[in-house]
Amino acid sequence: MAARNTARKRAFQILFEADQRGESVQTVLADWMRHARTDTRQPPVSEYTMQLVEGYAQYADRIEDLMATYAVDWEIDRMPVVDRNILRLGTYELVWMDETPDAVVIDEAVQLAKEFSTDDSPSFVNGLLGRFKDLKPNLRRE
Repeated sequence: MAARNTARKRAFQILFEADQRGESVQTVLADWMRHARTDTRQPPVSEYTMQLVEGYAQYADRIEDLMATYAVDWEIDRMPVVDRNILRLGTYELVWMDETPDAVVIDEAVQLAKEFSTDDSPSFVNGLLGRFKDLKPNLRRE
């Protein structure tokens, strides 16, 4: 499971970097992969990291709609950038990837919030992803 934890963290970092640079996640993913091939200090991008990033990219518009609809009193562009990208990643994995148990997805997202964001962020991430878990059967429409 440590490999998946690392893959999630890297996927989050790619989404975060794309958000900060104003680039597509695919562009940043390609940059990471190119650097991993040319710089021995750069760790390789795992298959699971690629799956998470590409999956988010596929459903990005729907994920943004869900976050805008269910993040009570929070506009997406006003969310802390770390929280926004943890939620993007967690929403994709929770709603569209069935092989990982929902509780694991939520716990991993909360752990990322604890590591990288504010003291209030873990409960915010947990609450919104918990809501998505409850509504999951109705959220997959494209």
